[in-house]
Amino acid sequence: MYKFLILLLILVIAPLLGGIYGIAHDQLTYSISPEYYTKFKFYQFGLMDMGNEAIFPNPRLEVSYVGFLATWWMGVPIGLILGLVGLIHRDGKSMFKATMKAFSVTMLVAFITGLLGLAYGYFCLSATSIDWWLPENLIDKVSFVSVGSMHNFSYMGGLVGMIVGVVLSIKEKKKQRQKRIAVFTP
Repeated sequence: MYKFLILLLILVIAPLLGGIYGIAHDQLTYSISPEYYTKFKFYQFGLMDMGNEAIFPNPRLEVSYVGFLATWWMGVPIGLILGLVGLIHRDGKSMFKATMKAFSVTMLVAFITGLLGLAYGYFCLSATSIDWWLPENLIDKVSFVSVGSMHNFSYMGGLVGMIVGVVLSIKEKKKQRQKRIAVFTP
């Protein structure tokens, strides 16, 4: 029963962590390409009607809003899968600890993968004729494309990171089992 409550707690925490990750991620990408938000994301998330460039008095607040909305939902499947895998652990405390560690690794892998996407966008995609929608009045195409690539890679990184997190959680269980066996082996 206690592990089920821990699973529910993980299912509450995971979307919040996913949203916080999105806020931090989007603050970084806004620093690289404000146009990605003022000419695309703010419209995509309904903060402005299409037309002129979206200008806000404090755009970092809107960037945070977009970042949270874009990623909180990723926390749900990741948290569910990591939480269910976490049930293999001996008790609720070790389950929670292992699952939060796995979730942290998932976010780290997503971030690193996103950085790879940023580099790929900068060095490869921006020099090609991509089949993306680009605003007509775009000033800095390289930064816009690089940030778009980072966003796409980050979602892929979330999936890869979740797999790494599952493997990490299983290895943690095996390590704990080996410790218990070593204690009882003369």
